[in-house]
Amino acid sequence: QVQLVESGGGLVQAGGSLRLSCAASGRTLRNAAMGWFRQAPGKEREFVAAIKVGTTVGTTVYADSVKGRFTISRDNAKNTVYLQMNSLKPEDTAVYYCALQSTLRFGIPPQRRYDYDYWGQGTQVTVSS
Repeated sequence: QVQLVESGGGLVQAGGSLRLSCAASGRTLRNAAMGWFRQAPGKEREFVAAIKVGTTVGTTVYADSVKGRFTISRDNAKNTVYLQMNSLKPEDTAVYYCALQSTLRFGIPPQRRYDYDYWGQGTQVTVSS
């Protein structure tokens, strides 16, 4: 059974940085995709970033709201993806979820939450103004 465990959330002031990690266990990832989503209170879960994993090329995709501020990266050997978040804003406050599409079904990592097969438990990120 695949498990995703996120870590790295916390409280930070506006303009600060955090790095989230998501470690996958239970299978070796090949030709898959991992993504980050976030959900603020009273709002829908929204896409943040995604990356191919277990592939030669780690193609990435970002939501417009985080382009230039967030960077997703991977460590294939550790089955782990990271989300480096810089220049954080209060509107980035949310629970951040890691997700896995266990077999890549498209040429680029998916942005729809329904395309992901497994989810982590979430980690809280709070940005104070």
